[in-house]
Amino acid sequence: MDSKTFQDLIEEVHEKGICQECGGCVSFCSSAEYDVIGLKDPYKPPEYINKDKCLECGICYYICPQTHVLDNELNQTYKFAGFSSTPIGYYENIYSCQATDKDFLDYGTDGGVVNSIINFLIEKRLIDGSIVSKTDAPFSREATFADSKYDLIKASGAKLDISPQLDEIQKFCTYTHSIPKLNHYKFKKLAVVGTPCQLYTIRCMQDLGVTPSENIEICLGLFCYENFFFEKFQIEKFEKDFNIKFRDLEKINIKEDVIFKLKDMGTGEKIIHIPFNHLKDYMRPACNACSDFTNIYADISFGGLGSQDKYTTVIPRTKKGIDVLKKALDAGVIRAVDLDEVQKDKMIKLITQYSESKVKRREEFMKNIL
Repeated sequence: MDSKTFQDLIEEVHEKGICQECGGCVSFCSSAEYDVIGLKDPYKPPEYINKDKCLECGICYYICPQTHVLDNELNQTYKFAGFSSTPIGYYENIYSCQATDKDFLDYGTDGGVVNSIINFLIEKRLIDGSIVSKTDAPFSREATFADSKYDLIKASGAKLDISPQLDEIQKFCTYTHSIPKLNHYKFKKLAVVGTPCQLYTIRCMQDLGVTPSENIEICLGLFCYENFFFEKFQIEKFEKDFNIKFRDLEKINIKEDVIFKLKDMGTGEKIIHIPFNHLKDYMRPACNACSDFTNIYADISFGGLGSQDKYTTVIPRTKKGIDVLKKALDAGVIRAVDLDEVQKDKMIKLITQYSESKVKRREEFMKNIL
């Protein structure tokens, strides 16, 4: 292909509104001698900071999840034949798991499995820490570094205390800018918890040997149908549409739909389920351009879909992921439900249904992108 630069990304991705703001290009250029590309606004695509210092190497273009330059290489490495054959990626088995530690189970999402595995890896000194997502308020998250059980529990954000934050935060987004955070921990052997677009970029960086990807020991991927973004002025509309007060929200979870748990106001716990298509006004537009629901390039993928309440669906994909999951199960930090083939088949069909829906959504969306 012809030599590409960040200017090509601007024209082919940013101007078309499909930049997923994964931060790969920023992380790569920030680790060089000069900061060529940066995030001036965390809610907008990266921009040139020092355009005259750009080496026009094209790496930013190669690692972007919207250019798909390295798809064939990644598909071969991760045994993925493409969305036309199966949209859920390579797997040998599927599990439904739960943390055995009460703190991780109570404070974590679904079965608390992701944090349990990270904590296990830290305690065994297989990693020095992890980049995780911290919830500050409903629909507001940021990347943070965790190297202890305390950090992981603190970052889980299951119990929202949002009184001060609501007045301060002007924009709310469930998408977390994790990759640029890597530059702060070059000396670490890290786990990264990320969305499909983030892990795609990391895998491209690893394939090309691009700094700082050499510090990533394991990629833990989250199922992702879409992320949400809206500005503070939209809160009133959201509260009116769904009869939910932001200040009453205690926890947000995703399975077949978006689940809102409201604080106990003396009348008992209240759970509200809202279908994804009812929240399209608050969806990040770039999520329409993504076709990966199950995080096909992760070492292990995790999600709530397919498992009962308080359990996490777990799909190990790589040799490393399979080995880590086995060690965590053998150590007793998580437990797995004894699923028969009928139950597994039902889980796979449900996950495939959502995966195919996301593929179809992207196909329809991209028809209107010139």
